[in-house]
Amino acid sequence: MVLMFLNGGGMRGGPLHEQLQGAPLCCVARSAPKYHYFSVGDRFPAMHEGGSGSVVGEVYDLPLSVLRDHLVPAEPPELELGVVELEDGAACLATVLRSSFVDSPGLTDITAVGDWRAYLSSL
Repeated sequence: MVLMFLNGGGMRGGPLHEQLQGAPLCCVARSAPKYHYFSVGDRFPAMHEGGSGSVVGEVYDLPLSVLRDHLVPAEPPELELGVVELEDGAACLATVLRSSFVDSPGLTDITAVGDWRAYLSSL
């Protein structure tokens, strides 16, 4: 079992939520204020360390087999597994933007919003 911070389609009501296979929600949380947050072509969000923004998400208690067999295969190639810091200092696994994509033209900086659902509702 691992704690997994989700901040996009894997959250409740999102298109990837079913990939969690019923894993329990532990809490709604925010990341520490140390990330850039991007919309990738308005298809999904991506965090990248080195900024000053905090990101809203959900923390799940996820079996490693679910991570391996369901969640990771459903993620786009721009993302990879990483470890993020939450507002309370805890560490969590999360999908983060691969460094090789940081300068991609399809990124929109949504750090000031810090919330994928709020960003989508503003479109």
